[in-house]
Amino acid sequence: MMKKIITLSAGFLLALSTATFAAEEHGKAALEHANAAAKGANAAECKTHAGVSLEHALASALVLKGAAKNHMESASQHLEEAVNHGNMGHADVCKEHVNAAITEIQAGNK
Repeated sequence: MMKKIITLSAGFLLALSTATFAAEEHGKAALEHANAAAKGANAAECKTHAGVSLEHALASALVLKGAAKNHMESASQHLEEAVNHGNMGHADVCKEHVNAAITEIQAGNK
């Protein structure tokens, strides 16, 4: 009985640490691509990096909880708008949303 409890506890802790690691890695990647989007030379570059950042922000939000989850979900909304504006050729608006997303990602990564 004790071995089962220890095994279950170890499995639970491993799953928890794996989820935390995944959230951290996706959060870092989201920030890296958002920064690249903000520095993009045009709407197409902004859109491309914002899209990759969006994928990582969504993946991170899946495993986060509380305020960090809320920040990453808000970042995802901004990144989605950035992609939409990038598709329309609006580089400045794309970058505005990316910059708002960067602020949210940084808050969610703390």
